[in-house]
Amino acid sequence: MKKFTYLVPKTLDEAISLHRSHGDGAMYVAGGTDVLVKVKSGKMAPDYLISLKHIPGQDRLRLNPDTGELHIGAFVTHRTLETSSLIKKHYPIIQDAVQHIGSVQIRNVATIGGNLVNAVPSADGAVPLIALDAAVSIYGTTGARSVDLIHFFEGPGKTVMEPGEILTEIVVPKQPARTGGAYQKFGRRAAMELPLIGVGVLLSLEEGSNRCIKARVSLGVAAPTPIRTLNAERYLVGKEITEEILDEAGQLAAEESRVRDSIRGLAWYRREMVGVFVKRMGMKCLERIGALEA
Repeated sequence: MKKFTYLVPKTLDEAISLHRSHGDGAMYVAGGTDVLVKVKSGKMAPDYLISLKHIPGQDRLRLNPDTGELHIGAFVTHRTLETSSLIKKHYPIIQDAVQHIGSVQIRNVATIGGNLVNAVPSADGAVPLIALDAAVSIYGTTGARSVDLIHFFEGPGKTVMEPGEILTEIVVPKQPARTGGAYQKFGRRAAMELPLIGVGVLLSLEEGSNRCIKARVSLGVAAPTPIRTLNAERYLVGKEITEEILDEAGQLAAEESRVRDSIRGLAWYRREMVGVFVKRMGMKCLERIGALEA
């Protein structure tokens, strides 16, 4: 492994200044569960690693009482999200995703921001956040900007972030009152495995009925980037949600997916599983809305 210098800035501006000073030879690192593996394997060879873990305030998880927005600091760990009572009660779709990322040891260190910045099609953290209409806050030399998460990814390993920019926060808007969400990672094992497909469904229902007023169907490992299946979403809105309706939405989502053959699974099988799990997660949404009202 190539030797590198480890730098520990105390502010975002200091981190950005260090990155600018050292140019292409510098890389940011937060939890390090991806970066350090690549450095040890020789896939990356930075001269400087700039740690972001000691910058105050970037690991906060809070619900804004005035706006109802959920604010997730980019350095919040998967384990924090997994064990948070706030996430479990109000955003179980996030808990569904993070509780099967790697091992407990990995989740204790790995950050949600790192999961997004890596921009791999199999990133479990992205799919539920896209279903929740999340946006990311990005900070750089020109200041802060916000980008809807659905527009954050440009391709495998590529995002809209400019060199030297830092992802600082994920913001989830307030959801309608009767909203339920669910995510399923489908793979050969429940954990320590990249998903063959990841399916997130979020449904908001009209007061007093099962009529859908908002639908989100998001997929991972179904295209070069995480996607929403807009035809399936449009089909669901305005309808009374039943198993039959969810089955049809699942077929529409499967048709919209852009799955491909790989060493881990064939395209036709992944497409079939999209349909199965959209229906299954839709039913789980109904269960969770019912549980909120019980």
